[in-house]
Amino acid sequence: MQQQPRNMSLRGAVDLAAVKQAAEAAEKAEQARAERARQAAEGGAPAVGPLIFDVTDDNFEAEVVQRSAEAPVVLDFWAEWCGPCKQLGPVLERLAEEYDGGFLLGKVDVDANPMLAQQFQIQGIPAVMAVVAGQLVPLFQGAEPEPRVRQVLDQLIQVAAQRFGITGVPGAGAGAADGEDGPAARPAAPEDPLLDAAQEALDRGDLGGAIQAYRNVLSDRPGNLEAKIGLAQAELLQRVSGKDPQAVRKAAADAPKDVEAQIDAADLDMVGGHVEDALDRLVQTVARTAGEDRDTARKHLLELFEVVGGDDPRVTAARGALARVLF
Repeated sequence: MQQQPRNMSLRGAVDLAAVKQAAEAAEKAEQARAERARQAAEGGAPAVGPLIFDVTDDNFEAEVVQRSAEAPVVLDFWAEWCGPCKQLGPVLERLAEEYDGGFLLGKVDVDANPMLAQQFQIQGIPAVMAVVAGQLVPLFQGAEPEPRVRQVLDQLIQVAAQRFGITGVPGAGAGAADGEDGPAARPAAPEDPLLDAAQEALDRGDLGGAIQAYRNVLSDRPGNLEAKIGLAQAELLQRVSGKDPQAVRKAAADAPKDVEAQIDAADLDMVGGHVEDALDRLVQTVARTAGEDRDTARKHLLELFEVVGGDDPRVTAARGALARVLF
């Protein structure tokens, strides 16, 4: 593996699965906090686990997925032979101690855990990703300087709090246990009444209300990235609402060149979390069609790129496949 171009993004933090599961994630986080409070009240030490830990194929579910309901889990993909990894690793470890539970750091040795590296589609190291409420958030590749790393971590913590109600496990580190003042203050998640209204509508299942709320944001701030992605996601959910998945998939299988049937099936794939299948379906539809049908499939594929996020590696791969089909 060679070091790849830098690519820092938090767009995956507001992906479709996160929209559907935000309320559930917040509930799990609150349950975890309540359990720690109960343990403390009974005189026992809350079992928060270490701030920095090794991640393996065997412990991924317990150490990463489950703990991501309380704090963002940052994953550092590294190897012993990787020089840039040895530059970035100590920075991440020092910041994990300093942030004292604002995020947790999981170290993934790609040589010892090749299956994890393959599942996360790691093409170069060091690579840093995060898991928030069970949702994958691509962060960056390469040995970024500490100020840039801090910036990304602060944004990650804000997104986790604002979108999922996940506030970390403060007091888990040695500094707080020793009675020190704790980590430097981190920026609070900014309040935005219009975006909050959109999220509340999504949590209620009011897709029409969420769509209108996101449009209200964009009418005042056309460049607001979170509103653009949220609107695309809400519109996607609205499109599949009430459709019979079995009938949709049968129609798509029976008519490979029927653009609307393929679009409906791709939307269902997206909602079900099968992102690669959805994108590949539309790439193949573009390849099989011509004229207005081809243009309709291409435009819908671009809309799905917006839902996933342009920096997502699955989108990058699909863009390349689309270019090969078109040119």
